[in-house]
Amino acid sequence: MRHEHLQPGALIAVSIVAGTVGWNGYVLLLPVAFAFPVLWALARTRRTAAIISAGYFLAASRALPQGVATFYSSDLWPGLFLWLCASVGFVIVHAVLWTRKTGARPCRYLLAAVLMAMPPFGITGWAHPITAAGVLFPGWEWWGLAAATAGLMGLVTRMWPAVALVLAGFWIWSAATWEEPRLPESWQGGDLELGASLGRDVSFERHRDLIVTVKDRVVGGARTIVLPESSLGFWTLTVERFWVQALRGTDVTVIAGAAVIDAGGYDNVLVAISGDGGRTLYRERMPVPGSMWQPWRALLSQSGGARAHFFENPVVTAAGRRIAPLICYEQLIVWPVLHAMLEDPDLIVAVGNGWWTKGTSIVAIQRASAQAWARLFAKPIVFSFNT
Repeated sequence: MRHEHLQPGALIAVSIVAGTVGWNGYVLLLPVAFAFPVLWALARTRRTAAIISAGYFLAASRALPQGVATFYSSDLWPGLFLWLCASVGFVIVHAVLWTRKTGARPCRYLLAAVLMAMPPFGITGWAHPITAAGVLFPGWEWWGLAAATAGLMGLVTRMWPAVALVLAGFWIWSAATWEEPRLPESWQGGDLELGASLGRDVSFERHRDLIVTVKDRVVGGARTIVLPESSLGFWTLTVERFWVQALRGTDVTVIAGAAVIDAGGYDNVLVAISGDGGRTLYRERMPVPGSMWQPWRALLSQSGGARAHFFENPVVTAAGRRIAPLICYEQLIVWPVLHAMLEDPDLIVAVGNGWWTKGTSIVAIQRASAQAWARLFAKPIVFSFNT
């Protein structure tokens, strides 16, 4: 009786540790998240399974309240509210699909994993254990995804100790031979430290400073420079002409974040600029829910908010390469990258504007997640973040 009384508390405590350690920004620790399905399967009641799910998810996303408070210049309460709301989908899916029947658990967990990877639940599908596939099976591509999925299913069976041992062997081998994703030739990401002013300071002085930053990297041999999300502020004809004139006579291409506004709202985009002209390259498929993507506005006949282009433009072409862009939030969830990998791009471009995450591990987690996917599919990756 004493053992049965202590077991739920121990499982919940370990789930919190798994969420905290697995999602701390170190890519080689991502496989710790594979502890979650084991703990979910060991739960003896649906209530315990729900609390285990909540403990894991809330621990993995623990930086959200502080980040939201910084973004809105408020106290922690709005962030705490959003933090709890975001966990609802994850908890409901895993609680509803939990079962005492051991034979049904692999299929039930597979269904939960798929639901949390795809919209609508996948819209807040952070901390998905499948992200660790790139650490366990680097370079295996779709076979690695299948192997990791099979491993997750095996971890909810009675054979989980043997499955865990096999996965641990792959993890140790991967850690011993780990290589960082390579940078494509002549491409370079430009990290900035401009804080909250990036995208808000739209003066020509700021644009001149960014052009100087680009030209400094060209001196180093780069010919395609990537700048962070929101770097250019609003994308207008005036801004386009300014940049095109600055790049005229060079063979440099700049890929940078911006916003395209109209009467109905705005698109969070990447634009490509060279001496020959500029164009909108990519429209974000999944803006941050709540702060950017606000679908309820349409129901209230209100305009504003960022549009979500869920299954559009997964791969775009710039500087002679087919690229899979991932803007900020898209690096934390599963379906945008898998959607892009279906079209076999040449490289991944991951950008973000993380000034509001200062003092948290959010940007590090974004980088680790994108890096893991790049290693799984053996793709070069270019990072560009503002902090």
